[in-house]
Amino acid sequence: MPSLGEYLGHKAAKTQPMPALSEPEGTAMATWPVMTRTLAVLTIVGLALSFLSCSSKPDPHTLVMIIESSPTNLDPRVGLDAQSERIDELIFDDLLERDEHLNVKPALAESWEIPDRMTYVFRLHHGVKFHDGRPLTSRDVKWTFDSLLQGKIRSTKAAAYRFVDRIEAPDDYTVIFHMKEPFSTLLWNLSDGAIGIVPYGSGDEISRKPMGSGPFRFFSAEQDREVILERNEEYWGEKARLGRIRFMVVPDTTTRGLELRKGSADIVNNALTSDLVLALEREPNLKVLRGPGTVLNYLAFNLRDPVLKDVRVRQAIAYAINRQPMIEYLWRGFAQPAASVLPAQSWAYNADVPTYEHNAERARQILDTAGYRPVNHVRFHLVMKTSTEETTRLIAAVLQQQLRDVGVALDIRTFEFATFFSDVTSGAYQLYSLRWIGGNEDPDIFEYAFHSAKFSPHGANRSYYSNPRIDALIDQARSELDQNTRKQLYAEIQQVLAKELPYINLWYLDNILVHSKRVRNLTLNASGNYDFLKTAELVSEKD
Repeated sequence: MPSLGEYLGHKAAKTQPMPALSEPEGTAMATWPVMTRTLAVLTIVGLALSFLSCSSKPDPHTLVMIIESSPTNLDPRVGLDAQSERIDELIFDDLLERDEHLNVKPALAESWEIPDRMTYVFRLHHGVKFHDGRPLTSRDVKWTFDSLLQGKIRSTKAAAYRFVDRIEAPDDYTVIFHMKEPFSTLLWNLSDGAIGIVPYGSGDEISRKPMGSGPFRFFSAEQDREVILERNEEYWGEKARLGRIRFMVVPDTTTRGLELRKGSADIVNNALTSDLVLALEREPNLKVLRGPGTVLNYLAFNLRDPVLKDVRVRQAIAYAINRQPMIEYLWRGFAQPAASVLPAQSWAYNADVPTYEHNAERARQILDTAGYRPVNHVRFHLVMKTSTEETTRLIAAVLQQQLRDVGVALDIRTFEFATFFSDVTSGAYQLYSLRWIGGNEDPDIFEYAFHSAKFSPHGANRSYYSNPRIDALIDQARSELDQNTRKQLYAEIQQVLAKELPYINLWYLDNILVHSKRVRNLTLNASGNYDFLKTAELVSEKD
């Protein structure tokens, strides 16, 4: 089950729909209005920042990090939104962690073994304590998962463990998972952000007073205002260097930049527009860290549509799209072209797949061959639905110009997000664009998004893509424990999907962290989580 799922746009900017670009046909002209607009925004942002002074005096003992919204639930068995999962990772420990290639590695479980395809045995670290001093043992691990499997805690996360038959705790430091059927994704679903370990007997009170064993302990929270954590002085692993973290909720993007500029906040992570980042990197008291990320922007087709069910049409559209101007002008270069749903960091990523470099003439030839010859310069009409989120509407506007160049008339329909997403999940669309955040970091995404058993609403196969060969490969890979064999299976899956194109993978967004110079020892994580707070420290004025 994907960890963070898709970007749902619920914090979308409340702006009016942007009209279609009306310049002459051709990619260069189509992208020029977007470039002009972003430069104008950059100028306005720079002027706004210049009006603020840097007189705010930061607390020398507290790091202030800005987040877009309050976490919905800090019970790690329940919270699914990004803020809940990322803050939970600081409060709670998981059985396993993930390395830079998104492989699992030891955490609370110092080792594990798989004696057969239906059994996983974990050995826990000794000496781990919860924040109230109670020892963490196998009984707590068993309770954490039993409370989900037995319905004591109601959560959609229970679906990630649906193939677990029972859990045993034969002694204080051994946990045994018995499976109903082979399920190679189990280890992933026991790692970073998936679910932290709670004390035995914990009910829904954990959402109000989180009690974990992580490097930080919960201090207080006020909805839509802040969450405060303090260092766990008795942490069993490497202790955090920060004494206190205040997560300050600031919904407005420009205000986040202003708070950084005047010194009342120290860090913003992946929550600023590209224009704001460019404006703030000129500030003498701020630094910008940038690294490759895993968040994927994609364009999806409805394969039940009489036009889009033809793979030649989808391939022609792929050739008609020029991603580079959008990366340059919409994202200011803070994105990388994508060749797979999986990020390039993944152990299962396969770069040896068909690609579609921009070639308008090739697109026209394919459409001619498919029988879609232009009449009055138009071959056929398509409708792309979007939410009111500004970037998505800008993408649609540029796609409209690029497709016009090959004779495809793209109409744009913008809706409030709930209506938009309802149409997408019910199949009432031809094209749409969304983002995968976290959910695409494990190859189990292929089952969730492309298996024929996962047509919406039973999964995220909203393209209604069906290929018996893909189904067979996915089923085999999910039950195969040998990683080299799994990698070969997933490589073939990626090759087939790149040819048949139920999605066009557009780009991966970079991780962008802007911070004050009083913070040091920051290291970006490809997943965009808050692990950098475990090593960060504040520099005194004397330093």
